[in-house]
Amino acid sequence: MKLSTVMAALIAAPFAMVGCSWMPMMSSAPDVPAPIAVPSGSKMSMRTVGVGELTYECREKQGAAGTFEWTFVGPTATLWDANRTKALGKYYGGPTWEANDGSKVTGKQLAVSPGKDGAIPLQLVQAAPATGNGVMQGVTYIQRLNTVGGVAPKEPCAASGAGQRRQVKYEADYVFYK
Repeated sequence: MKLSTVMAALIAAPFAMVGCSWMPMMSSAPDVPAPIAVPSGSKMSMRTVGVGELTYECREKQGAAGTFEWTFVGPTATLWDANRTKALGKYYGGPTWEANDGSKVTGKQLAVSPGKDGAIPLQLVQAAPATGNGVMQGVTYIQRLNTVGGVAPKEPCAASGAGQRRQVKYEADYVFYK
C-alpha cells in the first residue's frame, strides 16, 4: 500500500467518528417477548438509554364517578449513549423522541408486554415519519426495553387530592429500527 493511501486513511479516521453515538449498531435485534417484536426485515439503527421521570395526576376514574386514580400524564427523559456519558437527545409527551441534531419522531403504541416487578411495561411503538434531517429519518419502530421504575404512585389518590401531580423516576432502553 502506498504511503499516501495510508496517510489519507489516518487523516480521515477521526472525521469518520463524528456523531458515532448515533451510528447504527451492528449487533442483532434484542431477544424480546413476541408481542413487542418488530416485523421481520426491520434493522436496528440505534439504541439509547432514557433516564427521567413519568408524571401522574390524581384524576376521577372514567366511568366510575367518585373514584380517583393516578393517571399517566407524560414522560420527560434524557436519551443517553450506552455509557451514559453523552446526552443524545430527549423524550417527551407525544410521545416524541428528539435527537440533538433536531430530527424527531412521534409514534403510536402497538403493543406492550409486562416488565419486571415495579417497572412500567415493555413497549412497541410504530413511528410516524420523522421531521427534520438527521438520525430519526427513516425510523419505523421503537422498542422500550429493560424498564426500571416508572409505575404509578402507591399512595392513595382521593377527591381531596384531585389535580395533584407526582413525578416518578424511571429508566428504559429505547431501540430504534429502520
